[in-house]
Amino acid sequence: MTLYAVKRTHALLLTGARGVGKTTVLRQVSAALSGRPIRGFLTDEIREHGVRVGFTIASFDGTAATLAHVRSRSTHRVGRYGVDVAALDDIVGSALARDPAPDVHVVDEIGKMECLSTSFIDAVSVILESSACLVATVALHGGGFIASLKRRPDVEVWELTHANRDAMPGRVVDWIKARLTP
Repeated sequence: MTLYAVKRTHALLLTGARGVGKTTVLRQVSAALSGRPIRGFLTDEIREHGVRVGFTIASFDGTAATLAHVRSRSTHRVGRYGVDVAALDDIVGSALARDPAPDVHVVDEIGKMECLSTSFIDAVSVILESSACLVATVALHGGGFIASLKRRPDVEVWELTHANRDAMPGRVVDWIKARLTP
């Protein structure tokens, strides 16, 4: 009988089409891990009269800010949104700090807006070079840092679809628990 080595990754990236439920999955995963030390952040849409006009970012330590807005005068732009890179840097400073080391880092999302911040890219890179467990959503498409993450041999990329999204929170929690069990 041939034995195969189990691939031992420590980072899981969830990707999928816009609106498929990536953030919802991370919310459910975070709730299922309550009681464990978690660092990172979640994002939310800002809607006015049913139309998305921006995004907020909130860390698990309670820090929150507006990440991007259509009325922002920021010179950093992604599509129609002005991105507040300084606000992102402030959140990253506490949300992705390695001291004390959490059980899990949860990051929503590694996308074009977040990649405008060198602090963000540096923090995610440090986590990936460590043995820390990372679960993040990532843009379906993108070059540079986003593409390089997806190619790493120590990263798994799972695509979220309408067909698999209901089962995905449980799968992700099982994946995390398998990595946290000695």
